Amino acid sequence: MNRRRAHDDDESYDRQNRKRRKVSENQEIEDRLESLILRVGEKSTSSVESNLEGLVSVLEADLGTFRAKILRILSDCAVKMPEKCTIYTTLVGLLNAKNYKFGGEFVDHMVKSFKESLKFCRWNAARYTLRFLADLVNCHVISASTLLQVLDSMVDVSNEENVPQIRRDWYVFAVLSTLPWVGRDLYEKKESALENLIVRIEVFLNKRTKKHHNALRVWTVDAPHPQEEYLDCLWAQIRKLRADNWAEKHIPRPYLAFDSILCEALQHNLPVITPPPHIDSYEYPMPWVVYRMFDYTDCPDGPNLPGAHSIERFLIEEHLHHIIYSHNLERKDCATQLMSFPYKSKIPLEYCIVEVIFSELFHMPIPRYLEIVYGSILIELCKLQPATLPQVLAQATEILFMRIDSMNTSCFDRFVNWFSYHLSNFKFTWSWDEWDSCLLLDAEHPRPKFIQEVLMKCLRLSYHQRIVEMMPETYSKLIPVLAQPTYKYSSENASNLPGTQVALQLILAIRQKCSPEEVINVLKELPNPNDSADADCVEESFNPLKIDVFVQTLLNLGSKSFSHTFAAISKFHTVFRTLADTEESQICVLHNVFELWRNHQQMMVVIIDKLLKLQIVDCSVVATWIFSKEMTSEFTKMYLWEILHLTIKKMNKHVVKLSTDLTEAKEKLSKEDSSSSEDEDEQPNKIKADNVDKPTEEMLERMEEKLEAANHDQKRLFLIVFQRFIMILSEHLVRSDTDCKDYDTDWYRWTIGRLQQVFLMHHEQVQKYSSTLETLLFTGDIDTHILDIFNQFVALRA
Repeated sequence: MNRRRAHDDDESYDRQNRKRRKVSENQEIEDRLESLILRVGEKSTSSVESNLEGLVSVLEADLGTFRAKILRILSDCAVKMPEKCTIYTTLVGLLNAKNYKFGGEFVDHMVKSFKESLKFCRWNAARYTLRFLADLVNCHVISASTLLQVLDSMVDVSNEENVPQIRRDWYVFAVLSTLPWVGRDLYEKKESALENLIVRIEVFLNKRTKKHHNALRVWTVDAPHPQEEYLDCLWAQIRKLRADNWAEKHIPRPYLAFDSILCEALQHNLPVITPPPHIDSYEYPMPWVVYRMFDYTDCPDGPNLPGAHSIERFLIEEHLHHIIYSHNLERKDCATQLMSFPYKSKIPLEYCIVEVIFSELFHMPIPRYLEIVYGSILIELCKLQPATLPQVLAQATEILFMRIDSMNTSCFDRFVNWFSYHLSNFKFTWSWDEWDSCLLLDAEHPRPKFIQEVLMKCLRLSYHQRIVEMMPETYSKLIPVLAQPTYKYSSENASNLPGTQVALQLILAIRQKCSPEEVINVLKELPNPNDSADADCVEESFNPLKIDVFVQTLLNLGSKSFSHTFAAISKFHTVFRTLADTEESQICVLHNVFELWRNHQQMMVVIIDKLLKLQIVDCSVVATWIFSKEMTSEFTKMYLWEILHLTIKKMNKHVVKLSTDLTEAKEKLSKEDSSSSEDEDEQPNKIKADNVDKPTEEMLERMEEKLEAANHDQKRLFLIVFQRFIMILSEHLVRSDTDCKDYDTDWYRWTIGRLQQVFLMHHEQVQKYSSTLETLLFTGDIDTHILDIFNQFVALRA
């Protein structure tokens, strides 16, 4: 028996080993297949056609065992590698010619993927899948008539009523962006049906509204390059393509080499695909404006730049955008991939890349990625191509500076941030003498303002003496002053100030590492300037002198560095909270921060950010202070709006966190309640452990109350901001009209631009309150110049 048991154990061991070896071998084969499929068409000694032939032989042999794996990999490639679309459609076409059943399974798989992408709002995936299905017509895998039925059903969405225009826009855009791949084939086989589709699209495009267009423009004027809305531009490119009999010169079509094989294959019919109906929770891609910086006259050397309305321009730009999308997290890889663009011998690649990167940076309402992403990619490109790209980038910078008079305010900020960052990486070297004509202009004019803001940003990345050394003497009036605190209790007139003696006591106490309670005791000696005969009023009013002495003295002592300042604020956090417990007292705190640090913009930004984090000042108070008379002199400076935006973001982040926490708590409670009593009997210990973290109804009520209060604060913040904007802009317009002066001044353009910037930068949050804003603030009574900004914002999601 022992020998038999030993024999059985050996057999079991062998079976397990064989199973492990088989699983391991299968995994190796799957990995090899995946690698072969992913790498097909990449640089190699043999042609794409021979690579495809070899890969088809390998896949055909493994279809029986690894059919599901091959289906999944190919469908993933269709969506994630759209730049190799025609290579993979050729591969599928060749497999279909050899195995009709597999071809049918693949088409079914792609149709299912397409429907899911539409249902779950994966818009890019849906568009790439539709393109792939369309290109399969070229490979004789799908019949042209059934593809046209799908495209027709997509265009049917343009006739839907009571749905957002951006939904109709996207479906039409998806169809138009697919036509370059399959237009020629449809033209040859189904000309009348294709023409009917084009006419339907044209009817829709002629009647759609474009109120949003002006909000998304980089420049307020069209010269020298028109700033076309994305659908209008693509429509013009498609019309040009149609006029050229659907013949383009950019898309590689490897299936042409296999036409004799592919044309013999049986075709599959696409099923009827009905786009899912609109649901209010669906979020569609927002419209955009096509950015243009160069034309063929800007790049005389080398190959010609395709025209703005050539389909090649669209295809090149889309390919470059996708490279940035795929590699944006790795700047070196991204730069390498951009410079390895497969058709670089046919186009002025450096010009195309620079234009696309700036189009991403200036994309409205916000860039797709952090601004520094684009700056770091440009730096890597300059390192890769030191002979050409820096010159193209300098040319682009010159173009931007010369057109800055009409630049969108948000784009102005991004241009400042990019240029200062770029200078800091190239030893702050620039030919400033070529821009010295701007010194004759008014200080509020965009050109001197740009240089001044760039120098302020450079100061954050360097030090004052370096800025002085890098600039010609003629620019002295634009160079920032030395960033030092202005502590009034150490000034010449300090002896005449009522709080000087207490300030000296406070300095001594803080240096001796006193406690917050001791600070409050020192400050008790200060009289209250707001004292009145009414004792009740004395108790209720805050003491501005206490705040003045405490804030200025503490921050001056911590002025050595950001760290010292943060440590000081954190240590005496309770003193701040005690003194600044009303809106007026919090504004007084901000006033003293400004008074002390008015020459150090970055310190202002970080201190206010810290005060918000520690809840020493409220978000609404910061907004009120920004629009106060005290800040009139700072109103056109970038840092002030940096403070406002970080304040709004702080509030938005708070609301999102509370909302997420509440949703998670509700889901957790719902799951707990749905657990059966049998589970409780079977796993009493586990249930008991889970109940420790289980939220109660009371907890949910408190969380709902907090969220409701946060939403109220958020709404109040936006109401304050927009109300103040309306007030100051209306006053300016009325005053200009009364004095018979032109309202369109530099100040007006900066201010109206900042209003638009708040709408666009925080569009997701502001959208929730658009009806409230329309009812309370943006009514028909206000000036049309102000109302237009609101209407453009609303149109973005209309």
